[in-house]
Amino acid sequence: MDILIRELTAGDGERWMDLDGSFIVDSTLVLSLTGQRIGYTVKEIPAYRKSYADEPFEEDTEADYSDYIGNPDQIVYLAYADNQVAGHMVLKRNWNKYAYIEDIKVDARYRGCGIGRKLIEQAKRWAKDGGMPGIMLETQSNNVRACKFYESCGFVIGGFDSYVYKGIDKQSDEVAIYWYLMFE
Repeated sequence: MDILIRELTAGDGERWMDLDGSFIVDSTLVLSLTGQRIGYTVKEIPAYRKSYADEPFEEDTEADYSDYIGNPDQIVYLAYADNQVAGHMVLKRNWNKYAYIEDIKVDARYRGCGIGRKLIEQAKRWAKDGGMPGIMLETQSNNVRACKFYESCGFVIGGFDSYVYKGIDKQSDEVAIYWYLMFE
């Protein structure tokens, strides 16, 4: 499978956003704190499919990413597999000087093909070229596969917030986990 990562251009339209970002939730991370180190165990739960496209907080209108084109402080990368859009990543220079991955998504049909890893490698290049000290991102405790993927890429847990998702659903037990990849 040929994989190509390239920047979003003005001619790309919005088709690149139409990816199946759903995932199976069958476990959750249970976080623990030992000194300054955040660790976790994995707890199995009854399986269900989750898709943020179905969530009430999804905007009714498509986001406009035109200001990411040609901007040295933010960028969108598209991943192609055999000439089909298979993933994307939205990056920006965050207020704390880290590169912040606002969104990274690989279409469900293309997971396990190395696309996510190639997107992370591209984020590393972009951040290093921009003089940033590392990369940060946020994911949810119930997206265990994503958490394990970030960890396999060298990210470590730098913090968490158990209230972020309660704004959407007061009964939510999802925990926002903040991952960091520090450059040497």
